[in-house]
Amino acid sequence: MKTFTRRSFIASAGATTALTAACGNGVGSNGGAAIDARVNSTRDYLFRNYPGTVDLANKAQGILYMPLITEAGFGFGGAFGKGALRINDVTVDYYSATKASFGLQIGAQQYAHALFFMTPEALSGFRRSSGWAAGADLKYAVNDKGDSVEADTTTALAPVIAVVFGQAGLIVGATIEGTKYTRIIP
Repeated sequence: MKTFTRRSFIASAGATTALTAACGNGVGSNGGAAIDARVNSTRDYLFRNYPGTVDLANKAQGILYMPLITEAGFGFGGAFGKGALRINDVTVDYYSATKASFGLQIGAQQYAHALFFMTPEALSGFRRSSGWAAGADLKYAVNDKGDSVEADTTTALAPVIAVVFGQAGLIVGATIEGTKYTRIIP
């Protein structure tokens, strides 16, 4: 039978503390503050460069801002980013966005996007789900005049409207269809 000394107890407690600190569970971290700062910058950029989104925001029940999505592919591809859901411009939850793809693709790009939840049902359905996936029924507000984002009548009546902006990279045509959003603790 092995006996524990104070020295071995302290060493094992230190090792356990180091291992649990490496888990990054968000307790005591500033992950939420960092995401909120990025969301603030993204929101300000969106409203300043695409004034039509201010009207969408005023009508929306909630907005999910994803400040930076990084996507890359070479046959197989993937994308990842973190953001925040805001209701009345107050963060209520944090989310990650992930996407996997396969097909004829090569390159990398980064972009931001915002999902405007236009109905209470769409917002509550998103918040209740354990992992919400953007599908083909998602409507896009398009950047059709170089500096303005507009939603046509069909789009304006949609329960969820997506705005993709700030694209930089080599993959043509950012789309968020197939992206899965999961609530996280930053």
